[in-house]
Amino acid sequence: MLKTEQPNADHPELDLYSDEALVKALVDDQQLAVRAVQAAAPDLARAVAAAVPRLRAGGRLVTVGAGTSGRLGVLDGTELQPTFSWPTEQVLGLIAGGRDAMFRAIEGAEDSHELGAADVDQAALGPRDVVLLIAASGTTPYVLGALQAARHSGALTVALANNPGSPLAAQADIGITLDTGPEVISGSTRLKAGTAQKIALNAFSSAVMVRLHKVYGNLMVDMKATNAKLLRRTLALTVRACGCDEAAAAQMLQRCGQHVKLAIVALRAGVEPSVAQAWLDAAHGSVRAALDGRDAAAHRAP
Repeated sequence: MLKTEQPNADHPELDLYSDEALVKALVDDQQLAVRAVQAAAPDLARAVAAAVPRLRAGGRLVTVGAGTSGRLGVLDGTELQPTFSWPTEQVLGLIAGGRDAMFRAIEGAEDSHELGAADVDQAALGPRDVVLLIAASGTTPYVLGALQAARHSGALTVALANNPGSPLAAQADIGITLDTGPEVISGSTRLKAGTAQKIALNAFSSAVMVRLHKVYGNLMVDMKATNAKLLRRTLALTVRACGCDEAAAAQMLQRCGQHVKLAIVALRAGVEPSVAQAWLDAAHGSVRAALDGRDAAAHRAP
């Protein structure tokens, strides 16, 4: 029996617990999700290193899964655009059962190896694409079918599974095992197995975005200000990065189309937005490199 499916020996009478003890057992067990991801951190780092050159060259970040795993993949990819201005055409979420499976369980869809392969084939993947294949069991036919098709396309394949020795992790280019063990409620991998997947996806995609210059220091400087809350955030980020007052930051942000990294370079270097944009373009979008290049040029000047 898969470890994720085994009865949890610590809680054989879970249904007899008091409300307080029941909630404590469920919450405390989540700590094992963090430990599982910590143990897998070196493999996640390898995946980041392999993924960045492909994505920088225009590749897509594709997630594949069924049920909870598929929904977590879609969620992570969906949040990249507003958080990091990641192009929507460079992210794709595939879930067994299609779009409807995001909102209601379509359990039988995960049993089809052919459906997983067909969904990947329809996506027309190539060598620049990065495919994250997520399955708690590591044996889901839909995900294994998608894996084989993705490998055939030449895409980089990264597997996230919660059972040691899974075929999914073994067959992917980079296999990552999040060994969370038995669930408090036996077999319900929406619990700590899902939590571990969410943490791993967050860590992977966030690290990739840092490497793609979407972050300056620890500030997210390439976000999309699409509502009032985010407009306030762009102002706060610009003030923090530049050490200027809010009025100066707001004025420059307006001139820069609310683009934080552009406003930062313009304010810190004291140049027009068009010049700042040219420096950013030359630095492949890196605020730090754009400013360092300006400083180096000034140092060389007579």
